[in-house]
Order: sequence, then structure tokens, then C-alpha cells
Amino acid sequence: MKLKKQVTVCGGAIFCVAVFSLYLMLDRVQHDPARRQNGGNFPRSQISVLQNRIEQLEQLLEENHQIISHIKDSVLELTENSDGQSGPLPQRTPNGSWVVPYDPRPSFLSISPQDCQFALGSKGQKADLQMLDVYSLLKFDNLDGGVWKQGFDITYDPHEWDSEPLQVYVVPHSHNDPGWIKTFDKYYQDQTQHILNNMLLKLPEDSQHRFIWSEISFFSKWWDGIDSQKQALVRRLIGNGQLEIVTGGWVMPDEASSHYFAMIDQLIEGHQWLEKNIGITPRSAWAIDPFGHSSTMPFLLRRSNLTSMLIQRVHYSIKKHFSATHNLEFMWRQSWDVDSSTEIFCHMMPFYSYDVPHTCGPDPKICCQFDFKRLPGGRVNCPWKVPPRPITEDNVEERANLLLDQYRKKSKLYRSKVVLVPLGDDFRYDKSQEWDQQFLNYQKLFDFMNSHPELHVQAQFGTLSDYFDAVYKKHGITPGMRPPSYPVVSGDFFSYADREDHYWSGYYTSRPFYKNLDRVLESHLRGAEILFSLALSHARRHGSESAYPVSDYSLLTEARRNLGLFQHHDAITGTSKEVVVVDYGIRLLQSLVSVKKVLINAAHYLLLKDKKTYHFDQSTLFLEMDDKRLNHDALPDKAVIKLDSSPRYVVVFNPVEQERICVISLLTNSPRVKVLTEDGQPLAVQLSTQWRSATDMMMDVFQVSFPARLPALGLSIFQLLESFDTHMTLKSESTVYLHGRKRSVKKREAFPVKILDDSTDDFYMENQQALFRFSGLNGLLEGVKRKEESEEQKVRMEILLYGTRAAKDKSGAYLFLPDGDAKPFVPRAPPMVRVSTGPFVSEVVCYYDRIQQTMRLYNVPALGVEGLSLEVSSLVDIRDLSNKELALRFLTDIESEDAFFTDLNGFQIQPRRRFQKLPLQANFYPMPAMAYIQDEQARLTVHTAQALGVSSLASGQLEVILDRRLMQDDNRGLGQGLKDNKLTRNQFRLLLERRSTSNKVQDSRPVSFPSLLSHMTSMYLNHPVMPMPVALQQEAVPPLRAFSPLSATVPCDFHILNLRTLQAEDAGIPSSEAALILHRKGFDCGLEAKNLGFNCTTTQGKLLLSGLFKGLDLRSMQPTSLTLMYPSASPSNTSLIQIDPMEISTFRICLG
Repeated sequence: MKLKKQVTVCGGAIFCVAVFSLYLMLDRVQHDPARRQNGGNFPRSQISVLQNRIEQLEQLLEENHQIISHIKDSVLELTENSDGQSGPLPQRTPNGSWVVPYDPRPSFLSISPQDCQFALGSKGQKADLQMLDVYSLLKFDNLDGGVWKQGFDITYDPHEWDSEPLQVYVVPHSHNDPGWIKTFDKYYQDQTQHILNNMLLKLPEDSQHRFIWSEISFFSKWWDGIDSQKQALVRRLIGNGQLEIVTGGWVMPDEASSHYFAMIDQLIEGHQWLEKNIGITPRSAWAIDPFGHSSTMPFLLRRSNLTSMLIQRVHYSIKKHFSATHNLEFMWRQSWDVDSSTEIFCHMMPFYSYDVPHTCGPDPKICCQFDFKRLPGGRVNCPWKVPPRPITEDNVEERANLLLDQYRKKSKLYRSKVVLVPLGDDFRYDKSQEWDQQFLNYQKLFDFMNSHPELHVQAQFGTLSDYFDAVYKKHGITPGMRPPSYPVVSGDFFSYADREDHYWSGYYTSRPFYKNLDRVLESHLRGAEILFSLALSHARRHGSESAYPVSDYSLLTEARRNLGLFQHHDAITGTSKEVVVVDYGIRLLQSLVSVKKVLINAAHYLLLKDKKTYHFDQSTLFLEMDDKRLNHDALPDKAVIKLDSSPRYVVVFNPVEQERICVISLLTNSPRVKVLTEDGQPLAVQLSTQWRSATDMMMDVFQVSFPARLPALGLSIFQLLESFDTHMTLKSESTVYLHGRKRSVKKREAFPVKILDDSTDDFYMENQQALFRFSGLNGLLEGVKRKEESEEQKVRMEILLYGTRAAKDKSGAYLFLPDGDAKPFVPRAPPMVRVSTGPFVSEVVCYYDRIQQTMRLYNVPALGVEGLSLEVSSLVDIRDLSNKELALRFLTDIESEDAFFTDLNGFQIQPRRRFQKLPLQANFYPMPAMAYIQDEQARLTVHTAQALGVSSLASGQLEVILDRRLMQDDNRGLGQGLKDNKLTRNQFRLLLERRSTSNKVQDSRPVSFPSLLSHMTSMYLNHPVMPMPVALQQEAVPPLRAFSPLSATVPCDFHILNLRTLQAEDAGIPSSEAALILHRKGFDCGLEAKNLGFNCTTTQGKLLLSGLFKGLDLRSMQPTSLTLMYPSASPSNTSLIQIDPMEISTFRICLG
């Protein structure tokens, strides 16, 4: 404290000398008594003392040393009397707005000009087929193609294969959903374990038999239950090529609603399991059931060193077009790629489904006759009324020729004389009888074909990689290379339609409650991974590893697997049975509770000044989390911090890798609250009331909000205590618009509340960046005016309802089949609106009968990111509706025409176009993280904290589907509607940016990028700060010190995707190594970036890893493939890395 006073004295003396110098200069120019009194925010008595000192200085300059001594005494006295006041309070202007004091600490953003070139485009080779252009070209006319209903008649010359025989690879497979009609465990118990047990019995019977498997979630569960002899047999079957693990992810993930963090995490979990337990690396990927395909997936697979991939669910018109042009096999390249490094060889299946009737050739009536599980007497039959027949010597010739005709026709759609024929379906081969029916009958057919040279065919069982290897061999190239003349494709394959106008765009929003819970777990898991890795490294460095709860690693592993399980294409999509959804929800919540424990234990260790005093108590956690969920389908309840006269410590974790200027809001049980920094400096706080409803103020709960500057990935400490000294406390003010509703307002006298019965005048909310106008009729947003501009930008918010068709097919969990355009949502009564304004946070809350719309505006010092966008929260409850979908639409005067942009998996932006030739539902796309519209002047971005469906149905519009309640099945196998709706909170941020005149938008290019501000806004929304109060049970809080892990600033365009501790050889135990996964984001410099409050620069992708983590040495570093299966370079002596824009790089590191 003594040192602090000395520093204050010196600072005050310097300040006074500066005032004196300024006075002398001004006095020479112009005598100005008024100016002379403007000496700072000191009490008048102190200013008078300083004024006297200055006058003495004027008269007696030779005695200046004595006067300086008097100034020191005065400043010291001032310091003692001011009770540590750290700065002036926010000021209220005459128009009612608040001005936050200027933060003198430097804020800088420096972008290297070279880093702006990436988004401007390149001279790289253009793709042969851009999917947006393909959409423009196609008629989508759905003509009857004959036996191949969605295709065309296929003919061939019987002598085509005379010189080069047809190679046929029949690939037996069983598609195992880790939850859909049954739960994961029930499927395993009833079917999956029997499939894998039968595989071990049947594959060794004949070395020609083959089988492929995809889902490691099931495989690992089965593996743990078999003995070492069976495990050795599995390794032998894989080693001799009879069994292939394809893709090797924990699940076959959905590609629309999943976030790239979780997609990568489940891929790493599967690949690491394979490496640790079997010692194999997958080569080929298999995705037969996701409902549309994202271009993010081929990028992740390529960076994991897979060389080939297969996809199935693609719009039937695109399949037909690709079939007719022989483009079903192609190199899939990312739209920003300049050197073909992202290309991966992709095979698109041509027909309706992955079941046997739709895989041998174009005629399902014939192909079904070769699904020998459907032999008469079984439980499955052929809908075409012609059953299979067992193969005998009498019928083998006729049967073989019939099947060969289908093989030949299918091969005509591809460029090589190698044909792939999957043989399987959902949960196939669970009975040993089916193994015999399929393998023995097919072997007879193959033996006949292969023994008749005049047929010019070589047919056999094969794995997926057997097929791809044969294609590569035909072209004389190594696996993964581009075969000569094969096309390059860029873009994605959304939205999917399997027939007629049945677009699978409903599932983009289905069960949004769990889509949000998924992202909450993601953020907490990432935070727990990073803090656990850092805490464990510091514990090892301090020799206290034995005291640290390394058992937390098993909680992380379980959370990775539960999050991975939910990425399954019937989980996050919201397309499972209700009982299965409950199972997923329980798993997500259990893991959320677990990773919070991991976070708390890591934070506890990292905060201790003396690490030797660390003691882990399983029964009593050192910290508590700021919110709790009563069960898996409940929204979180925020914890109320109980205060008394002794300080209550609150730790705040910033999970973002940049310093964060933000407003922290906590709930307390007392309005007499004082907030101090770690070292005891008081902070200005805003005190707000909490409301149960529009008119019912809570009497015993209060919100305390204060601005803070949080270190990157750091843990900050604040003190809260009950105090009658409230000179640093500013109360918010509320206005309630009753709109004619005869309601009494329950309120506390200490908090000003204005009640307006019938006012319909528009009202405003503003901060230092912008002025937001809201409708006096409904409380919703109407327009935005940035402070430096004279014109308001129209941004009107509307709430809408879609119905479903009256007859025949209706909307369900998968399909969106509306009954026409959306209709305005008409509430039963006019909405009551409450407006609360304060210095740091203001909000408008609109109370409708089925939606509560909250719009929140932050006012932060140093113009932080948080104050540059409007936070929007939609609390939705449509449980009393029937066959309705609730939508939120934004109408602007942006001249976007038919163009809009949606993200893919939070990783990249895909330009879209609204096509009038397509039905309304076809123009909806997934929005996992953001969507925007733009013209030459402006861009409006809707950022989202959960995946939802989005579209732009007219120029200047963006609309989001918030929730859907549908009373019937849509005939895609689920057998249920969507009737288990929850009270759901969807969270957004609305960002309006101006385009700089020097860089006009180019909508014609098939690539677009968010701005750096947009990237940061998305990070803030998806990774909110995590307050953790010290538990009340702690009788004596040990000395704590804030934790700031980074010794250098991470470049603005870098994202630390994860710091994931790797497993040791023994399961459940952490090793000394971690996977550091970095993503360098592509960004658009053409949007104005003034006063963003960033404290970072761009560095052309360079980052020095040694010394990056404060107090830890980088003992080793190995660049690897994305999932750590392959070293990508020899270990380097330098730790300076360079990453290209959009790249994701993984490093196996050891810190200590």
C-alpha cells in the first residue's frame, strides 16, 4: 500500500507540473480564468489548494523545489481522502444517454496489407464446376426417367468391355445409427453387438469376404467387451484387408448443423482411439446418410490425410446432371484454394438411397431381387413384388446376366471401368443367417461371372479402399491424385431433396433447445481442455502433479465422446424419437456438469499464489459456476451471489484468445453492493432490477454490471461485498409500456420506473457507437444510425408464422413443406414492453404470448467489440401451437437482390442465391454461426449461438426459423412429429457494417469472408465469459493471483481451436503431450474497422510458439496431420510457425 501511495504521489506531482506548464503557456497567450479552474475531477477545495500553489510558483520560481514538496503533500492527502477512487464515473448527457469515461490504456489494431490480399481473390485455377453455377443451370424439372425415376434410360454396347473388362467391387456394410429410433445403448444391445460378433465369426470363414465399418462410438464399446484373442483377430482381419474402418470418426456426423470444433473433435476422438487400440489410420471416408453435404467435411478429411471419400444424399436433380455429364467422381476443392492442396477425390452415389435396391444399378425392382435378406419367409420383402431367389446351378446364368446388366448400366455413369456396389442397409448383418444368405449367394454369382471370359467382368467382394485403389490403378496414379480429365468441383450440396419438392430444410431448426445446449457444452469443453492442459503443465513444472486431480482427464474423455455422439446425423439434427432425444440431453447435461468441475479444479490451481498449498477435495469444490440447470430440458438459472460485509471473490474466465473488453453481469441478493478489482480498487457499477414478468419486479435479486478488461484465456479476480458506500453505483431506469393493458406494476421505490399506459411513440437506445430506434407499437427494432452518419439504416424486425400443407405431405422433423408465404404473428394482446437504460447495459424486452424478445446494448470503454453489435435473445414457447413454425425476419434497405451468404459449420462462408424456379423451402440453408446480406455500401450480419435455418426471400431481407412444432411424421422413418418442444432461448448478435469505398463488394465471386470484427463478434457470442464465485464453504480464501497464460498477443486472425491433452498408453490417463490446434481465419478488409477495441495485429500467419505460454517451456513440437495420425514434417529446431489463411494446423507439443 505504501508503494502504491508513492506511485500515486509521483503521478500526481507529474500531473501538477504538467498543469503548471500548460498554465504558463496559456497565460502568455490569453488570460482565461475559466480555463484555469478546469483542473480535473478533484473537489473544489483541492483545486483551490493547487491554484494557490501555482500562483506561488509564478511569483517565486526560485523556490520551486519547496513548492513541489507541498504539491506532493497535497496529492497524498487527496489520495487518502478519495478512498482509492480509480476514475470518474460515467456521465449522463442532457438527452439521457450515457458517456463512459475514456479508457486511457492503448487499444490498437494493425492489419498487414498483405493479409488483406487473400479475401480479394487470387489467380489460382478456377474449379470446373461451381455448385452455385450448377444451380443456375439446372431446370429442376423432375421428369419421369423410367425405371430410374429420377434419372434417365441407360444404354450400352455389349462389346464396350471386350478390351478392358469391367471390375465390380461389392462392398458389404451395415449402417449403424448411434441413436435414432432406439437409444445408442439399446441399438448396441439389440443389434450392433450381434453384427460385430457375427463379423468375427463369418469373415474368417472365407478370405474373399469383406466388410466395412464406420462408427467408432459403437466399435469401441464392443471392443471393450471382447477378450484379447478376439481383439487380435480384429487386427488380423484389418491387416489382411478383409475388414476396413472407413472415416474412423466417433460418428458419421451431420454436416449442416454441426460446428467445425465438434466435427474435428469427434474425428480426433475416433482416430486417436484407432491409433491407441488397433494401430491403424483410415484412408477412405464413407458418408451415406447425412442429409446434404458440406464442403467443410472434405477439407477436414484431406487435412487428416485421407485420400478418398464417398457421399450419397445429394439433390436428385444434381445427381441426374452429374450422371449425365459423367461427373459423379470429382476432385472436391475449397473455393479459396489457389494451389489444389485442399482437393480430395470424391465419389457420389447416383441413385435414390444407399439400400440394396438402389445400389446395384438403375432399376430398383431388379436390384431388390439381389438383396438376399429379403428371401421369402423373412421379415423384409421387396415392395416391387418380385422377391429374390436363392442362387442355384439352374438359375445362376440367368441371375448373373440380369445382375451384370445393372452393373454395366451403373458403370456407364462413371469415367472408369470400375464400379462400386454397396451391399447393406441400416443395422444389417445382425443375424448370422444374413451373412450366409448374402455372401454365399453372391459368391456363386461372382464365380459364374468370373469363370466366363465372354462376359468381360471381374466381380468380387471388396472394401471401399479396394474400389478406390482400383480406380487409381486404372489411371496409373497414386491414391489421392487427380485422375486425368476428372472435373474439379467447389461448393456444397445443400439443400437436399430426395423426391418431388421434399426439401430437407426443416431439420436445420428442429429441436433448437438441444442445438443450443450442444454449443454450450462445446464452449465449456474447449475452455476445460485449455485450462486443464495449462494447469497440468504448471503442476508438472512445480512438481505437484501428484496433488492435481489427473482423474479429471476421464471426465474430459467422456465429454468429448458425448459431444461427439451428439454430432451424429440423427442427434444434433433433431430427427430422433423423443425417448432418444432425452437420452442425448441427459448425456449432454452430465458432461456439461463434468467439464465445469474440470474448469473449476484447473482454475483453482492456476489462481493460487503458492501452488504448494493446493489441495483437491472431491466433496467441496473451491469455486461454483455462475449458472445451473435443474435437468436436461431446462434453461439455466443464474446463481445469486449472497453478500455480506466481507469480500466475496468472483473469478471470471475469458475463453477467447484475445484480450476482451466487456461488461460482466452478476446477480446479487443485495442492492448495496461494492465491486473491487483484485487489488482493491473500486469499480463503477450499474445496478439493475430483475423482473419476473413485464410488470413484476423481483424484490430480492439485483443485477450488478461493470466493465472489465480480461486477459486472453485468463482468469481475473473481482471482489463483491455489501457496503453502504454506493458512490460508485449507478442505478438503471425503467420504462414500462402497457399498451392499453390494465396492469399494476410491482416495483421498489429505490428504482425509478416510468409507466406509460397508451404511448405509441418510437423510442431509442444508444451507446457511443450507434443509435437504435424501436417501434412504439410493438417494441421491436426499426432502424440503426451510426454516430458518424446522418442517415438511419432501416433494420426492421418482424415475427412471422409458417403453417404446413393442408393435404398429402406435411412438414415434419426433416421436411419443411409450408402452406405458402409466412404470415405475420398476431399476438392475442398487444405486447407489453419494458425499457431499461443504464451506463453500461440497456435493454428492451417485448412480452408476447409465445415469444419474449430481448434486445440488449452494451456501452463499454475503449469501444470494445461488445458495444458494436446488438444482442438479441428470443425466448420461445410454442407448446400450445399446432403445425406452426415461428420465424424472425429482418427487413432492411440493403440492395442485396437475390444474393445472401450463410456459413458452413462456423468455418467458412458459402454464397447463396435465391432461385424463383425453386419452391420457398428450397431457398433455406443451414446457419450454424452466421448469415449476411450486403450491397456496395453496407453488410448486415446475423450471428447465432445455435444452428438454425435461414433464408433471404426478398432483397434486403434475412429470416431465421426459431422453432417448429409439427403434429405428424413426414414419412422418412422417424414415425413421430415434433411435439416435445421446450422453452427455448435462441441468442443472436446483429452487426451492421459499412463497406469502405476503396473496396467494393464482388458478389459474382464464389467466395466471401466475414470481417475481423464479425469473427470476433461470433467468438464473443459463442464463448461468453464464465464467472465462478468462490464457494461459500471456503472459510479462509488462500492468497490468489489473477492468471494470464499468454506472454504474447496472438494475431487477430488466429483462433486457438483447442489445446487438448492427449491420452497416455493407459486409457483414462493424460500424457505429457497436448494437441495445439490453430485456425487462421480468412477475413475481408473491405469493411470499415474503426475503433474496434482490438489489441492485436496480423502477422502474415506467423506465430512464435516458444515462450507463448507464460511460465512454461516448449519442450517439443511436432507438426502433424489434423487428427495427429501422421507427422507432417520432421521436428523443427525453430518454433516459428506460419499458417496460410483458412488453414487449420495441429501441433503435438509438450509444455513444462
